[in-house]
Amino acid sequence: MSKFRVFRWSLVIVALFGALLVACGGGGSDSADSNPLVAADNTTPTAPSTTTLPPIRTVPGMPPVVNPNNLYSEAGANKIADVAKDDLVRVYVPNRAGRTVSVIDPATMQVVDTFPVGIDPQHVVPSWDLKTLWVTNNAEGRTDGSLTPIDPNTGKPGPSIPVDDPYNMYFTPDGKSAIVVAEAFKRLDFRDPVTMAMQYQIATPNCGGINHADFSIDGTYVLFTCEFQGSIVKVDLVNKQVVGYLQLSGGGMPQDIRISPDGRTFYAAEMTRGGVYVIDAATFTETGFIPTGVGAHGLYPSRDAKVLYVANRGSAKIGGPPGGPGGVSVLDWLNGNTVVANWPVPGGGSPDMGGVSADGKQLWLSGRYDNEVYAFDTTTGAVTVIPVGAEPHGLAVWPQPGRASFGHTGNMR
Repeated sequence: MSKFRVFRWSLVIVALFGALLVACGGGGSDSADSNPLVAADNTTPTAPSTTTLPPIRTVPGMPPVVNPNNLYSEAGANKIADVAKDDLVRVYVPNRAGRTVSVIDPATMQVVDTFPVGIDPQHVVPSWDLKTLWVTNNAEGRTDGSLTPIDPNTGKPGPSIPVDDPYNMYFTPDGKSAIVVAEAFKRLDFRDPVTMAMQYQIATPNCGGINHADFSIDGTYVLFTCEFQGSIVKVDLVNKQVVGYLQLSGGGMPQDIRISPDGRTFYAAEMTRGGVYVIDAATFTETGFIPTGVGAHGLYPSRDAKVLYVANRGSAKIGGPPGGPGGVSVLDWLNGNTVVANWPVPGGGSPDMGGVSADGKQLWLSGRYDNEVYAFDTTTGAVTVIPVGAEPHGLAVWPQPGRASFGHTGNMR
């Protein structure tokens, strides 16, 4: 059994009596407290609407948007689908350098299993139908990538399926295709979501480092961040083609991206500037930048969709020493895009990727450069630290609320 350590930190609340506007400069600040909002063109990013919106017409086969003001309404606390109700409550941690997956029981905060997978496991991705957890082993720089299925009912892996460069994986909103993100080839491979047989491909030649994604509220298009080109690519899923690129004002290395509850805004984490870009969904334009912390990386909505948790990895570059100034910023994306709390990892750390527990009470994140996992109490900011394997990356909390997984470590709707 692994030992763990617990720290108690008081929630740091930043009282905000109005939106503080600062003209967007060439570089970002690492301190959210001293500079809570930087807006491009001196405009405040528009908060999601609380007014009654018309019904959303989605692509056929996509789960309907029950509440147009909150596309995450069916992924609220403890809304577990029947298909997942008997699954083991576990946290699955892919250890990239260790070529293993560590399995944590959240009830005991202990590693209860470790098993080998493929080469360079990057993420654990819940399938669209919630029946399988896929480990994406991209075999970086090699040709023997694979996907390892995990049965969430037993927590045990099955035989791996050879797949070319699966750095990350998503699913089309109708569930008909898995989207394997072949980062090294600047390509999206659309495959059968069960057998992983190739269906078709979409090239993204101007998107170096294609990696993280999120989908429009109606499922007609998807935005992917281009980590090595400081930009975002828009892909039309209906006509199966790239329709545009957005060059971000500060360039940098954009990471995770998530859509606001009302579908009007995308938020993209930016590692080198240490903050979050704000993107208008209708116009596909940048409207603001919000400083959060060093190495902003992962983005996770709370179960009530009132705030967005930003994982700050503690390093503004790929790779980093252990014990960096990592932590979590809590972004109130419903009220002026303000950072209302910061939760540091005591003694330093490297929060990276993960997810929110089914009840919303914990935020689980891998400690990429510290070989550990963090469980943040979402009420107090207290941190439990659990040692795992070498270089943990995109962990998945399971089961999670929602009717379908759109991919990554659990983009649930």
